[in-house]
Amino acid sequence: MRIAFAGTPDFAVPCLNALSNAGVDLLAVYTQPDRPAGRGRNLRACAVKRAAIDLGIPVRQPATLDEETDFLKAGKVDLLIVVAYGVILRRPSLLAPRLGCVNVHASLLPRWRGAAPIQRAIAAGDSQTGISLMQMDEGLDTGPVLAHVSLPINADDTGQSLHDRLSVLGATLLTTSLDAISSGQLDPAPQALQGATYAHQLSRSESWINWDQRAIQIERSVRAFDPWPLTRSTLNGNVLLIRAAREAGRGQNAPTGTVVAIESDRIQVQASDGLIDILKLQKPGGKVLLVRDFLNGFSLREGDQFCSGPPGNADG
Repeated sequence: MRIAFAGTPDFAVPCLNALSNAGVDLLAVYTQPDRPAGRGRNLRACAVKRAAIDLGIPVRQPATLDEETDFLKAGKVDLLIVVAYGVILRRPSLLAPRLGCVNVHASLLPRWRGAAPIQRAIAAGDSQTGISLMQMDEGLDTGPVLAHVSLPINADDTGQSLHDRLSVLGATLLTTSLDAISSGQLDPAPQALQGATYAHQLSRSESWINWDQRAIQIERSVRAFDPWPLTRSTLNGNVLLIRAAREAGRGQNAPTGTVVAIESDRIQVQASDGLIDILKLQKPGGKVLLVRDFLNGFSLREGDQFCSGPPGNADG
């Protein structure tokens, strides 16, 4: 089977590597154009491009796949596999390969269609997620599902740890399904009309903790937004990144955001319905520190108050 692959971030790399190891005929790898990155704003290749170069697979970086329909047809591409490509495919691109386009999506569709299904699942408190192989159509993750596999979300999963487990699971489901896709043995199942949710793109504005939320929701946000955009809050004029936290039971009669207890391994803060233990913190640009190490260089007293929202928010 002649395959083209489209993906951009590191989530897609295990799928690309698995296809290469499976011995399929990989005609080309598509990635988004190189973007400026770092302080020097120099162009930087994405993770999939670097992996493709290492594998010796030709890389193509058009602004849109509409430019590639003639290439896909001339190359007699049977299937285009799309994994976190980040570019909308339109009808000409979808119809160019003989078997169409199959997407490896990190959720159990129709739940969490869209750009950030891993983080949204953690933030919502879902107990499970998974991988869906979807026959792509012109909608946003609305095509029929060819195969899926579930994965439990652990109580300590972060966005990074769940990302890593799902990326490996996606590669496994993809490669074990290739023969069935090629022979038409998989019966596309239309997505249910009920239960569809959208995983909107993450934004830096979401990273500011609202201490008026429930403690469990703050804990989930801390886990979901690691490694990006990272939860943060302002305390005594200092922006601090909250790198690990846990729900800690019933609270006190104190305003939300108030530091109610300081111990060697935790800082207890009042949320709307109880306490949350802060376990690790980081100053912007600094190291991630356990509470005992953080307190060696930061003055903190009971009664100090974290502010809700970004600096300057009057609802602190």
